[in-house]
Amino acid sequence: MMKKTSEENFEAVRKIFTEYLEKNAHRKTPERFTILKEIFATDGHFDIESLYIRMKNHKYRVSRATLYNTIELLLDCGLVTKHQFGTNYAQFEKSTLMRQHDHFIFNDSGDVIEFYDPRVEEIRKEIEHLYNIHVTHYSLTFYGNTKPKK
Repeated sequence: MMKKTSEENFEAVRKIFTEYLEKNAHRKTPERFTILKEIFATDGHFDIESLYIRMKNHKYRVSRATLYNTIELLLDCGLVTKHQFGTNYAQFEKSTLMRQHDHFIFNDSGDVIEFYDPRVEEIRKEIEHLYNIHVTHYSLTFYGNTKPKK
C-alpha cells in the first residue's frame, strides 16, 4: 500500500471540512480554507496568537475573530483538538488521520512531549468492558520535571 502524500491528506481534510460546512449551513469562505491549510501545515501544538502571527507573516489577511470562529468550527467537526495543559491559554493541534497519543508537560518550561503507549488503549478497552460503556474520546496528560542527574 502506498503512503498518501501531504497533498492527498490535505484534500481528504478539506473534503471533511467542506461537507461539515455544507451540512451545517456555514459559508465556505476562502479565509476558512486558508486557516485550515495553515493549521495542517503546522507540526505539533499551536495557540491562536502564534497562528495569527504566522498567517500575518505569510501575508494572509485574516482577523483574530475569523481565526477564533474557524477554530470553533474545526473543533466541532473533529479536525482540531483543544488542550489546556494547565495554562491560562488553550493550545490546539490537528487531529484527523493521527493516531491517539498522550502528553507530558514540563512544569518549568511548559514544553510538551507527545507519546504513544499501547497499554493506555488496553486500559480504555478494559474500562469499556468493565462498565459496559463506549469511550468516544479521552485525554491523558502527565505533568512533571526532568529528574536531576545523580
